Amino acid sequence: MDCIFCAIINNKLDSHLIYEDEHHIAFLDKYPVDTGHSLVVPRKHYEKIIDMQEYEVGDLFSKVPKIAKAILNTTSANAFSLGQNNGKAAKQVIPHVHVHIIPRYNEKNTVWTKRNIGNEYELNKLAQKIRKVV
Repeated sequence: MDCIFCAIINNKLDSHLIYEDEHHIAFLDKYPVDTGHSLVVPRKHYEKIIDMQEYEVGDLFSKVPKIAKAILNTTSANAFSLGQNNGKAAKQVIPHVHVHIIPRYNEKNTVWTKRNIGNEYELNKLAQKIRKVV
């Protein structure tokens, strides 16, 4: 099976893009834990973070603060969680390195493992707002 994230990177699948540069993209998660849940992904395919060079890992994570801040400012979230899974036993669903940025809201009792399918209109609108802030 082809990599879904590689298909997104190569514009073969649609996504709700919120950030991109020469080596990375970020987009809204299709099955978010909460509003604004996003993924930061290296353009180069690696299955696990241990397959990457140290400088590539550092470069990937250096994008997280800017993107997270844009998500927080756009969604008015109170905080955020980061997630990065490696391998099936760690619950890595897509075998392409990615970092989850998951906004957290004081007024919600969101459960980490429960996900929702986002409404296309709302996801497009939110992605557009975040892109303006990144």
